[in-house]
Amino acid sequence: MGFFSSKQHFPVEGRTVLLTGGSSGMGRALAKKLAEQGANVCIVARNQQKLDETIDYIKSHAKFPNQRFLAISADCTSATENTRILDETTTWNNSTPPDIIWANAGSSSPGLFIDTPLETHRAQMDMNYWSSFYLAHASLKLWLSPSSPQDKKEKEEAKRAEPRHFIITSSVVAFVGLAGYTPYAPAKAALKSLADSLRMELNLYSGSRQSSTHPSPTSEVKIHLVCPATILSPGYDAENETKHAVTKMLEEDDPKQTSEQVAEAALKGLRRGDYVITTQWLAHAMRVCALGGSPRNGWGIVDVLFGWVMGVAWLFIAPVLEGKVWRWGRDHGCASA
Repeated sequence: MGFFSSKQHFPVEGRTVLLTGGSSGMGRALAKKLAEQGANVCIVARNQQKLDETIDYIKSHAKFPNQRFLAISADCTSATENTRILDETTTWNNSTPPDIIWANAGSSSPGLFIDTPLETHRAQMDMNYWSSFYLAHASLKLWLSPSSPQDKKEKEEAKRAEPRHFIITSSVVAFVGLAGYTPYAPAKAALKSLADSLRMELNLYSGSRQSSTHPSPTSEVKIHLVCPATILSPGYDAENETKHAVTKMLEEDDPKQTSEQVAEAALKGLRRGDYVITTQWLAHAMRVCALGGSPRNGWGIVDVLFGWVMGVAWLFIAPVLEGKVWRWGRDHGCASA
């Protein structure tokens, strides 16, 4: 898989994709690209008007005339709503669970830690961690439900079936903490830990599928974590309204991507079979610095070598960033701005 493999690890043509946060920004761009590649797509968001507009938009980019599209208005921060989303999608999909589920819902409300109301900290955790957690819990319970032992032919057919994929959108702030992102970054870091733990735990179910005597899931399940950086989108415009000036200063030279560029880079990483996917060079550097016990992509050689280089570079980069924040405080004070 990954760096040395030419196999397409993420075929979507004819498959059904459930995508939360699908009505704007990165989610809208993903829905369009999945439609272009022949997928049946269900998008989820709160605003019905935006959902309807996005459905019309992605229908116009469908690869085939018989592709199907569905919009569900729901609050992804509710556990019961995530169960409803899956129930409605499964019913719509001819009583078959979706093949690919992408937990993409999220929003950023940056600000200094002590200046941000506790209600906002809580809401950020609900939107950026619990929404993905609830969807993962409901999806994996559905996918991993064991079936009775099959005969040899059925077992072999199941082994050849394409795996299902659960994808979580996190952020590069899961790798490196920045001043002014304390309401947002902890939830995104928690998603990385959740993905790492789930990825290892799923080996239990994959191993059981090799048994001819024990009940086991009918399909293999893959976990992926997508960590974009700055995305030029309505969400980015909204977060800049509350973002502290010191945070804007730290980010001013960072490369920025459009929603389309991020969506294409994420899908390219999935086709390679990558586990942790970043979408531009700075994010790649941040990823290899912070992998810890996370699995490396491909055979791991590139990640290890790049990680050594960036480990040395970070000896110089980190003091520069912290020095910028210190000098900002000296020159401008610590008032919220």
